This record gives sequence, structure tokens and C-alpha cells, in this order.
Amino acid sequence: MYRCLPLLALFPAAAFAAGNLPTVGGIPVDFILFALTLLGVALFHHATLYVALAGLFSISLYKIIFTGFATGPGVAGFVGHLGHEWVTIANLFCLLTGFALLARHFEKSHVPVILPKYLPDDWKGGFVMLVMVFVISSFLDNIAAALIGGAMAHQLFKGKVHIGYLAAIVAVSNAGGSGSVVGDTTTTMMWIDGISPASVFHAYVAAGVALLIIGYFGARQQHAYSPILKNAHAHTRVDWGRIFIVATMLVFAVATNIAINVRFPALADHFPFIGVAVWAAIILTIPVRRHDWEVLPETVKGSIFLLSLVLCASMMPVEELPAASWQSALTLGFVSAVFDNIPLTALALRQGGFDWGFLAYAVGFGGSMLWFGSSAGVALASMYPEARSAVQWLKHGWHVALAYVVGFFFMLAVLGWHPKPPHKAVAAPVASEAVAR
Repeated sequence: MYRCLPLLALFPAAAFAAGNLPTVGGIPVDFILFALTLLGVALFHHATLYVALAGLFSISLYKIIFTGFATGPGVAGFVGHLGHEWVTIANLFCLLTGFALLARHFEKSHVPVILPKYLPDDWKGGFVMLVMVFVISSFLDNIAAALIGGAMAHQLFKGKVHIGYLAAIVAVSNAGGSGSVVGDTTTTMMWIDGISPASVFHAYVAAGVALLIIGYFGARQQHAYSPILKNAHAHTRVDWGRIFIVATMLVFAVATNIAINVRFPALADHFPFIGVAVWAAIILTIPVRRHDWEVLPETVKGSIFLLSLVLCASMMPVEELPAASWQSALTLGFVSAVFDNIPLTALALRQGGFDWGFLAYAVGFGGSMLWFGSSAGVALASMYPEARSAVQWLKHGWHVALAYVVGFFFMLAVLGWHPKPPHKAVAAPVASEAVAR
């Protein structure tokens, strides 16, 4: 039965050991509810927030009544669980909303429209543009990098952008953020959870190989479909005030994280220092340029959706899972193309024992194989509605899946799999009275 649930395929080595938890076909009910929630998110793209909230409510109610939490049974255990997770949730909320403002400042700095004047005139121009998106994504959110790439492509190719090239833009934006803790929500989650930035950096070994493959085939497809038509923007100037705001926010986030983890590591789990630091930078830079507060309502809505899934993942009994392996990390990338990678990352973090560079590459890049497999893909499809076809995406973006597999095994051959010991203790849930009886 477990083969029928794609979520469980990321642990192919063994079936779940059910222990004392209620099961269906040997699978803990917790995981079945979680898989159904993610399946609902994958199928109902226009109601993802409501699906996520319904899943969170169902899982919470089930655990309150039947299994309890690591912090105790019933409602008290649920409250204790929220008390344990609130720092992670608050940090993520502050970063997601803060980085949305950061992305708008970078977009309005005019850098995205100035960069194309340095591109070659043939297919290599499309290739270099993809490299630019890759680099931008390493320090900017991958969603913003994909949208910037889509805007540049619209200008460079006069609106005629091949679906294979759109898939390439999404893929390189996800690949570029995979080795940077400020380049992707998944790696930022790892960073907040106590994973060192150096532990994910080697994801760039695989991401670099993937970039070369996607860049070559995607640029060739685009050149054959619609050659580059550059506009030099000779009179456009960089808005250095907005660049200053972007740099300030990133410096505040990185410096705060380093200071807390080095000087006061015991405090990291008790207060959302990184998120507060980002918003402190936002407040301090109000006199420099006006922030685009208008983006916040939609960003808050998207953040609640993602954080609902993170909370669902935090309640999973990960002590029932087989040990992490490179096989499970590889499969996780394919699963990320169907299910949102945020809760899958949260689940992997709770389990621990991964080589975090491999995991960062898998969850960061794997979702690129389908347009709805990553937030960057969904965002770019809103700009190019013709991309909202899984069949066309797979047909013309075939090089994305090829690049994912080649990059993964290249990194495995060059670096090998070096899992880290679990960085946090996993406590078994305390059975509720209903189960005890």
C-alpha cells in the first residue's frame, strides 16, 4: 500500500515500523493525513491555503485525541508543541515577508534591466542570462530571481519565450539558491534549524553541473524559437539606495545568525533573532526609500500557507522513519516536483542524519521538474500562463530532469555521501489517555 503514497516513496529502503501508533496497512495514520494534505495542495492549486489549513486542523485534532505529542497528551501537549515550534515559525514568517520587500527593492534598483546589455547576441546570450539568474538567486529569494529572469526574457525575446526556456529559468533560480542559506526558503529553514551555511554550500557542485546542462539546451531551444533582441538601456542608472537596502537586510540577517550561534547558541531556540533583525533593517531603512508595503497582504497569505504545512510536518512521528540515505534524498527531489518542498524539508530536518548539501540540492532543485513543483515555477507561470501545462513542461523541459540526475550523481561520485548526526533529539510522542485505554 505504501507505494500508492508518493510521499512515502522518499523512504524506499523499508516500511514504517508502526510501534504503538495507530496504523492503516502498517503506515502510521499521521503520515497518511500528511500525504493527503500534500496531495490536496498538488491537486487544488487555487485553494492551497484552505487545503493546508484543513490539513493542519485534521492532523492537530487527530493527535490531540489519539496519539499525543512529544510534549504531552491532549490539548496541553498541543500547546506545548506550539511553544516549542514558535521560534522557527516566527523566524520563517519574518523572513518570508521581509524578503518579499527585499526582492521588490532589487527589482526596482534597475539592475535587472541593465544586466542584459552585457549579453552576447546569439544563443550564448540566453545562456549567460540563465547564469545571471543563477547568481542572483544565490543572494536573493529564488522566487524573485525567477520573476526577474522572466522579466528579462520578456524584454530580450519580445515576449516570445519558449516553454523549455521558461523551465530553464525556474530550474536555474532553484539551483542557484540551493547552496545558499539566503537563496531559498528550504535552505533558510535549515539555517534557522541550526544547520551551518557551510554544510549546504557543496550543493553548488551538483547545481553547477545542472546549470551547464540546462543552460545549453534551454538557450539553444530559445534561440531556435526566437533569437535575442537586446535593448542596451543606455540611459538607465542603478538606484544605489535600493541596493543599500538589500545589502543592509542581508547583512543584518547573516550577522545576527552568526552572532547568536557563536556567542549565545542557547538563546537561538528561545527567540526569533534572525527574523527580528531583518525587520529591524526594514524599519531603519524607511528613510532611504519607500518600501512596497502593498506586497505584504499576498505575501502574508502565502506565508500562512507554507507555515501551516511546516507545522503539519513538525507533528509527524519521524522516529518511525528508516535512516536517511542518499537514495531517500534523491527520491525526495522527484517527490518535490509533485508535493511542496517546504513541508518535506521540515520533515527531513526533524528526522536529521542527512548530508545537508545533497538534501538542499534535492529539495531546492527537484521541484523544477514540474511547473507547480516549486514556488518559483508557480510565480513564473503567473507571468507566462502558457507554462501551466505539465505535459508541455515535461516535453520541452526534459533537460531539467536530466540535469537533476546528472548533477546529483556527479556530486555523489566527487564528494561522496557524508551524513551529519541528528542535530536535534527526536522525542517519541506521549500517548494520550484515549490510546492508553
